[in-house]
Amino acid sequence: MVLLIVIIVLALVFDYINGFHDAANSIATIVATKVLTPFQAVLWAAFFNFLAYFISRYWVGEFKIGNTIAKTVSVDFITLEVILAGLIAAITWNLLTWKLGIPSSSSHTLIGGFMGAALAHAFTVPGADMNTVVNYAKVIPIILFIFAAPLIGMLVAYLLTIIILNICRKAVPSKAEKWFKRLQLVSSALFSLGHGANDAQKVMGIIGAAVIYYHTKIDIETAYLTAEDPFKYFVSHYEWVPLTSFLMIGLGTMSGGWKIVKTMGSKITKVNSLEGVAAETAGAITLYTAEHLGIPVSTTHTITGSIIGVGVTKRVSAVRWGVTISLLWAWILTIPVSAVLAAIVYYIVSLFT
Repeated sequence: MVLLIVIIVLALVFDYINGFHDAANSIATIVATKVLTPFQAVLWAAFFNFLAYFISRYWVGEFKIGNTIAKTVSVDFITLEVILAGLIAAITWNLLTWKLGIPSSSSHTLIGGFMGAALAHAFTVPGADMNTVVNYAKVIPIILFIFAAPLIGMLVAYLLTIIILNICRKAVPSKAEKWFKRLQLVSSALFSLGHGANDAQKVMGIIGAAVIYYHTKIDIETAYLTAEDPFKYFVSHYEWVPLTSFLMIGLGTMSGGWKIVKTMGSKITKVNSLEGVAAETAGAITLYTAEHLGIPVSTTHTITGSIIGVGVTKRVSAVRWGVTISLLWAWILTIPVSAVLAAIVYYIVSLFT
């Protein structure tokens, strides 16, 4: 029970870190265009991060992304030590990339850590079939969306920007700017809702996997064993978990992540209010689509692609491709680095448990 409590606490700590690590995703453009001050922007984003709970719970009616995360690893290779090692690795990588100002994916950090620790555990199980450790039906779509999410965001942002520019080509610039600054409050709120719904559920999936393992392997609560979908059973009986997960990511967002705000808001390309509306709306559309499909995607990747999309409408050279390529390398390395780190942590944890 002590280890389970430690895991739940660490998962919520990760959720908080995810919030301030990814705060830039929701507020970078709205701060860059001076629609809101940084403090106002994080309050705005945090409110809608938390509001996403009520939309997911009472409108959508389920937590598809949390369910996907809980099932990325075969139940035969999930232990509390595996989950603990995955969380420690994810927190370490998140803090490191935050310190360096690199907008990496908290989602893929968590998934990589979970898989790496499970694979390390499988190596210690005599006769274990390594091909069955990872649930590839869940993981392959996640990996594909490392590339698909930013591309979708970029394409949608590009098209939205072109459409808006054509609609507003005869508008008075000063009047149009005022309207787009108001609209940016709406687009930022839409993106923050998507961010909260997408990212808070990932921690729910990890906590769910830990609780389900505890009851089925240690406490032997037959309800979990006989439930058609153990994760849905878990969510329905532990309402405080989704509520707390959404609350923690909101609190984390309020803490901000100013180094990443600078990277996202100005280093990739300069954006005005019109472009901010297009980028945030494109990002929101991408996130809602992925959530509908139950695929955990990176809000970082999504908004980065969207910002590139609006930059390309001006000219290809408007995008600082050197910065973009550096970000791409960070994205590609996140899952394998987190997996290796989690495997090392697992072997260390195993010495004391």
